[in-house]
Amino acid sequence: MKIMLIKLIKFCIVGCSGLIIDFATTWVLKEKLRAHKYLANSAGFVFAVSSNYIFNRIWTFQSTNPSLAQEYTSFFIVSLIGLLINNTLLYFTHEKLKQEFYFSKLVAIFLTTAWNFLANYFYTFLN
Repeated sequence: MKIMLIKLIKFCIVGCSGLIIDFATTWVLKEKLRAHKYLANSAGFVFAVSSNYIFNRIWTFQSTNPSLAQEYTSFFIVSLIGLLINNTLLYFTHEKLKQEFYFSKLVAIFLTTAWNFLANYFYTFLN
């Protein structure tokens, strides 16, 4: 359990860097380039996923899996499911509960993190 907790803490630290990448990308696309808010949200998520994979592979899970393509694909699939969860929560919180967009995005990211960690812990990086 201690090992899982340490990995969760590392996963969350990596996630914070992804959060910055996600929010920055979303903000630039939505506010500066006037992209649709859900397209901007999805792009931010994809950029964050790629950086998170690299850092989680090296630091959090210390993966030695020689099949990078397969591992990245697994990570990306988990993240795509996370994106679906994220966008659903974002839509519900923002459109239905009438919360501010970026607050809603933060709520969605927090809840999606639980899915992403557990799926990657038990599926992607299972050594």
